Amino acid sequence: MAFIFYVFAAGTLIGGLMTVTARNPVHAVLWLISAFLSAAGLFVLQGAEFVAMILMIVYVGAVAVLFLFVVMMLDVDFAALRAKSRAFVPVGVVIGAVLAAQLVMVFGDWSAAPGASARLATPTPAGVDNTHALALILYDRYFIAFQLAGLVLLVAMIGAIVLTMRHRQDVKRQNVLEQMSRDPAKAIRMANPGSGQGLDRSKS
Repeated sequence: MAFIFYVFAAGTLIGGLMTVTARNPVHAVLWLISAFLSAAGLFVLQGAEFVAMILMIVYVGAVAVLFLFVVMMLDVDFAALRAKSRAFVPVGVVIGAVLAAQLVMVFGDWSAAPGASARLATPTPAGVDNTHALALILYDRYFIAFQLAGLVLLVAMIGAIVLTMRHRQDVKRQNVLEQMSRDPAKAIRMANPGSGQGLDRSKS
C-alpha cells in the first residue's frame, strides 16, 4: 500500500511540475490530466472514493478536456504570450515562496490527535462507506439546503441562457426558415452584365 501511495504521489508531483514547465500547451494540459488522475488515486487510497470520482468526472472529464480542445482549436500565438508572461515571474516566485512558508508552518507543527475521527461533528457510522455517509447527511440533515443550492444553480443557468438569447439590434442573426423559403422570382441579386448583354431570369 505504501508503494502505491508513493507512486501516485510521485505522479501528482511530476504531473504538476511538467504542467508548469511544459512549453507546448497541449502537453501541459495532458500533464495536468495525469496529475488529476494521480490525485484521484491518492483519494481512493485514503478511502474517499466519492471525492476521487468527482475529481475525475469534473476536472478530468470536463475542465481539462475543455482546456485541451480550446488549446487545440484556437490559433493562439503562445510565443507572444510566453514573452509577456515573463514580466510576472517575480510575482509568481514571491507568491510561491509565501505558500511554501505557510505549508511548512502548518505541517511542521501539525499532528492528528489519537481518536480524532471518533470526535468528529458527523462521524462516519460503522459499516458505512464515505459515499453512503455523505448521502445520508445531504439528503437527511441538510436536505433543504441541498435543494436550495440546486435551485440557485438552476437560476444561474437560466439567467445565463436569457442573457445569451436576448435580442440585440447590433447583431445579425440567421433565420434558416426565411432563407429556405426564398422565392427566386422576388429575390434581388447582384449582376454585372457586359455591354450589349441582357440578364437571364431563369438563373435567378
